[in-house]
Amino acid sequence: MSTVPADARIIDRGYRPYDGPRLGAAGAVRSLIRHTVQRVLGLRRPFQYKVLPLLSAGIAYIPAIVFVGLSALIKDDRVRQGFLPTYGEYYGFIVSALIVFASFVAPEALCPDRRTGMLGLYLAAPFTRASYVASKVSAVLGLLAIATLGPPLLMVIAFILQGQGPDGPLNVVTLLLRVVVSGTLVAAVYTSVSLGISSLTDRRAIASAATLLTIVGTGAVTGVLVDGVGVGEWLHLFNLSAAPFLLVRHIFGEPTDIEIDTLPLVLGNLFWIVLGMGTIWWRYRRIEVTK
Repeated sequence: MSTVPADARIIDRGYRPYDGPRLGAAGAVRSLIRHTVQRVLGLRRPFQYKVLPLLSAGIAYIPAIVFVGLSALIKDDRVRQGFLPTYGEYYGFIVSALIVFASFVAPEALCPDRRTGMLGLYLAAPFTRASYVASKVSAVLGLLAIATLGPPLLMVIAFILQGQGPDGPLNVVTLLLRVVVSGTLVAAVYTSVSLGISSLTDRRAIASAATLLTIVGTGAVTGVLVDGVGVGEWLHLFNLSAAPFLLVRHIFGEPTDIEIDTLPLVLGNLFWIVLGMGTIWWRYRRIEVTK
């Protein structure tokens, strides 16, 4: 017969009401955005989960840091203008890093919740399907904006401090607006496409591979059709590795080798954004979860 230790106690404290802050649905959305960002960047996770996201985002900044340093060293304006890229051309140096980053971020943000069953817990309360999707879109868009907005803004600020920026407050504000619009555009296109693809599977590896294949594949196919078959250059509107950056060049008023007007480029990029957002919304309206 077992004996009960002399110091054993049963304490019945009863139920206590929650008296902490009540943040409501808006607080839940902010919490999910913060959690998603932490998960994607590998924060509070082992080191191996931090390598790829930080490396991909860091690569986007390396050319900007190099160009800022060269700008400070090169004193001849003619040499500097011939050597340094324009703001629109800069994206050509980081397009590969952006594609890899986009292929990693969205699957990591979206797929685990369905695979582990967390989606049902989120939708139990206080999230709706719309607020859940909005939280994920906001998190991924913000993460991609780190790589699409940060480097050009770094260059603008550094050039201004070096006395090599635009003349006058109005020109500075105009340049900053162009940088913000351009960076947001690229982030929005890749956010929409990568999330749309990731919503179709709960496996991160498949979603990452499909996103990478879609972005790179559209570039390869349109290149073959335009350069090899002779289809019109308008087909580059469906080239995910080129269409956003062609519109960026138009935003900065820079010439391009591909002759497509601004309006078709706007509509082409808007097509990808609507297609991606429509896919994720269609998928999450139909998906069945156990609450």
